[in-house]
Amino acid sequence: MTMYEYECACCGRFEERLAMGSAPRTHDCPTCGSTAKRVYSPPGLAFTSASVVALHEQDERSREVPDVVRRQAPTTSESRPPHPALAHLPRP
Repeated sequence: MTMYEYECACCGRFEERLAMGSAPRTHDCPTCGSTAKRVYSPPGLAFTSASVVALHEQDERSREVPDVVRRQAPTTSESRPPHPALAHLPRP
C-alpha cells in the first residue's frame, strides 16, 4: 500500500493509503465529502544518509555527463607491489 496525498479546497491536505498505481485523480474528502484533487509530492528522502544522497546525485550526473575513461585500469598484479617475504624465495 502506498500513501497518496490529496487536497480539499475546504479542509486542506489529507493522505489516503491505496494500492500502488490505483490512485484516482480525485478522491472524496473524508471530512466534508467534497471532491479533492491529487497532489504530487516528492518521496520522503529526508531520512536518507548523506552518503546515499551523494551516490544518488553522482548517478544522476553520470546520466547526462558520464565519466570518460582515458586509460585502461591496471591489473591486480601491476597495482600492488610484491610482498617483501616473497623476495627471499628461490625463483624457478
